[in-house]
Amino acid sequence: MKSTKSLLFSDIPADTIYSWTPAAGQAVFRRPSHNANGHTTDKQGQLITCEHGSRTVTRTDSTGRVVTIASSYQGRKLNSPNDVVVKSDGTIWFTDPPYGVARNRIEQKANHVFRLDKLAPELVSVADDFSMPNGLCFSPDEKYLYVADSGVPHHIRRLPVLKSNLLGRGKIFAAITPGVPDGIRVDAAGRLYSTSGDGVQVFSTAGKLIGKIRTPKPASNCTFGGPDNKTLFITARDSVWAVELSAAGAK
Repeated sequence: MKSTKSLLFSDIPADTIYSWTPAAGQAVFRRPSHNANGHTTDKQGQLITCEHGSRTVTRTDSTGRVVTIASSYQGRKLNSPNDVVVKSDGTIWFTDPPYGVARNRIEQKANHVFRLDKLAPELVSVADDFSMPNGLCFSPDEKYLYVADSGVPHHIRRLPVLKSNLLGRGKIFAAITPGVPDGIRVDAAGRLYSTSGDGVQVFSTAGKLIGKIRTPKPASNCTFGGPDNKTLFITARDSVWAVELSAAGAK
């Protein structure tokens, strides 16, 4: 998080968001967190969070006040927002699989990828044909949106972003094995990094596997950070790792 120069990461079962800095180490950022999962920041540097427990997307302003910005679609509660990114135009895009909600409480008829526009009265569903839409990220030029599907089959799709800010048909970009794709990010050159059962798998812009960052346990999420944006932070069930790279993450 730029305002505090810290890494934020979620422990969903522990209902806690932690912060970490090289100087202070790990500390509790928010508890309870409503089983927060994915985070990002908007153009004003405010924290945007997907909360499984509340089934909402929230914004934390500069005073620390938490405001709900998305909670329903077509009059029905969201499933359990999972991961979120902000486009350069300020629109907020997030995935909504049912991982964090009991089956008998599911109200949505599909597992959507949503777009939230500023001051818009309703979310826009930009995709509804995923099994379990999970991590997502834009290509550096924002011409494509990558979405990890951690259901069956488990792969990453690349969908063109149209001038209308809707998504084109898209295609499978890469299949992930072992494990499933969860968190994904791209570097400044457009290479894609996906967590998997054996660590972080790295793909060329053509979808070819070009390398792996192997981890002792299956990786669950990843993000770029550090002073030069060349540190890849990787989370697992009970661990967080940092790997220094020669490539910088896309801004």
